Amino acid sequence: MIKNNQHRAFWLLAGPMIIGNVSMALLGLVDTAVIGHLDSAIYLGGVAVGSVIFDFLYWGMGFLRMGTTGIVAQAHGKQDATEIRTLLIQSILVGLSIAVFFLLFQNPIINFGLTLLEGSANVKHYAEVYCRWMIWGAPALMILFSVNGWLLGMQNAMASLRLGITVNVINIVLDIVFVVYMDMDVRGVALATVIAQYCGVLYAFFIVKKQLTGQEGEWSLAEILHLEKMKIFMRLNNDIFIRTICLILVFAFFTREGAKFGDLTLAANSILMKFYLLMALALDGFNHAAEALVGKAIGAKSKDLFHKAVSLALKWSLAFGFGFTVFYWFAGEPMINLLTDINPVREIALVYLPWMILLPLVSIWCFLLDGIFIGATRGPEMRNAMLICTFIFFLPIWYVFQYMDNHGLWLAFTVFIAVRGVVLGVYYYKVERREGFV
Repeated sequence: MIKNNQHRAFWLLAGPMIIGNVSMALLGLVDTAVIGHLDSAIYLGGVAVGSVIFDFLYWGMGFLRMGTTGIVAQAHGKQDATEIRTLLIQSILVGLSIAVFFLLFQNPIINFGLTLLEGSANVKHYAEVYCRWMIWGAPALMILFSVNGWLLGMQNAMASLRLGITVNVINIVLDIVFVVYMDMDVRGVALATVIAQYCGVLYAFFIVKKQLTGQEGEWSLAEILHLEKMKIFMRLNNDIFIRTICLILVFAFFTREGAKFGDLTLAANSILMKFYLLMALALDGFNHAAEALVGKAIGAKSKDLFHKAVSLALKWSLAFGFGFTVFYWFAGEPMINLLTDINPVREIALVYLPWMILLPLVSIWCFLLDGIFIGATRGPEMRNAMLICTFIFFLPIWYVFQYMDNHGLWLAFTVFIAVRGVVLGVYYYKVERREGFV
């Protein structure tokens, strides 16, 4: 009975996050489907290239979500209600500062991004159109990063789920209206995203107010502007930021090199990466649950809670990783056909589908260990592991095996994901052997 209660408590955190993350992945699949059924692959290529630029800008800022979760979970474990409020506002202020920078310097940022990435003139044209519309959602998305991280640190995954599904449903409906019925092509995809993000911010403020109702603690300007506390917050986030930028560099490099093989290969890789995103976001649910539970365990100084969190996350991650491998083995081809009716793109995607069948089993370990290190607020280990995997493994392996063309690219990416798990595993062993996470 106790063991069942542990699994139930774990799923109360992981379940909502998985559902919310999968709804986000489904949004990406809807984006791909509405664009993939237009009359040319250049629209898919344009969104793929434009998305890489915003991956740099927005995923790079994902440290706001990850860093906020770990430190809020520890404050929650200590039952410090004032610090919980302080951390939310600090995170939002950092995010809005970054968003203002993006808006002020949007021209050089977008132009520089397009210069670095490969693609035909038509693909780059639609990528620029996509970016010019998407950039205006920056302030909203930064706030959503902060609030989602805060809610997860507060162990309130259900609220984060409601917020995520609300944003994604609005986005999907507007996608269909703007692209299918109003013929807005890539502009419609971007505009739908921006409107949905601002709707999400309004709902996020309502959720935060409800979460804090009846809780002790105060909003303290002195605490919010406390220099030492802000330094601790930024130090952790700096490490996670470097880690995330390296990750996005790999995805950007993957897209850039894939584009050299032509618009059709670029479009096929884009579809398979949507498969990877679906799997990654589902496994991230266990990652998020591990973050919250590990952070709370450390705040409460409970080794027993820490080891239970790690054990549960490992078991369920293994089950889901295997499940995704089986799913892509049997359903990969029908999914490709669903996402595009451009036959050459379908044929190319099928050639590289085996890599996608392998990746779920390879990816389990790095997702799980990421969650543990984020919850423990151990940024340096995450940063160092990512630097090693990017510059010592991914880039050299690609240059050695680039004679294999797109297969060489997928090989380098797969090894990169595998080695991330290995290196983080070594760091985990060293921390536990020295002083322990708790």
